[in-house]
Amino acid sequence: MRNLNRIWIQIGFDALRSAFKPILLVVICLFLSTPFGAEESKLIVFDKAAYFQSIKKDPNRVLVDLESIPEIVLDVRYATENNFTGQKIYNRGKAFARKRVAEALRNAQIEFLKQGYSIQIYDAYRPYQATVKFYEIIKDTRYVASPKTGSRHNKGCAIDLTLVDKNTKQSLQMPTKYDSFEKAAWANAPVSDPVTKQNRDKLIEGMSRFGFRVNKTEWWHFDFLDCSGYEVLDIPFEELEDDDLRKYK
Repeated sequence: MRNLNRIWIQIGFDALRSAFKPILLVVICLFLSTPFGAEESKLIVFDKAAYFQSIKKDPNRVLVDLESIPEIVLDVRYATENNFTGQKIYNRGKAFARKRVAEALRNAQIEFLKQGYSIQIYDAYRPYQATVKFYEIIKDTRYVASPKTGSRHNKGCAIDLTLVDKNTKQSLQMPTKYDSFEKAAWANAPVSDPVTKQNRDKLIEGMSRFGFRVNKTEWWHFDFLDCSGYEVLDIPFEELEDDDLRKYK
């Protein structure tokens, strides 16, 4: 009798296994087809309305016009066709950064001015759509950010810059031109000319004293280290001139 019961129990388990096997396979396929942590990794991009609400809660998140820094020089290449895309990306030649980043840059500028130099900015805050366009052109995340993550430029926490003579506004000789994809543009690449190396080292060391770190593949790109909590933004420069936003600057 016990053996008979065991047989019926086994038959029952076999039937259940057969019934649930297709369901189990579907569940496994769904699990494997969904990237682990996909929900957590979804990029949130703030438009003007969301940005406005964020700076109402915390005015330190505001994007500051970097022309407010004494004797700063702008050469915003993406407002021209003189850049690696060969296209005009921005409608205005402006440069913005978060308030704390702008304050650190101001302190760096003051120090450089004492040495006879001035900071010249190529790019700072970059609307997210520009990052998408750059990736479509290059598709190399050593030099452009992935649209999946955005960049510190999109957060208003990165600046592309060089040094110029504060009187003549002549650019100091650097290893390569701006936006070069050569290995010579890497921050630690060998430099045969001692003056060029001195200029690059002066720039990197000077910026590092004020909370910036150079990008390893771009001598001109500096990330502000204390950038946690800032959102990726997609706001054209012209919208940042809104009268409702000016009172926060």
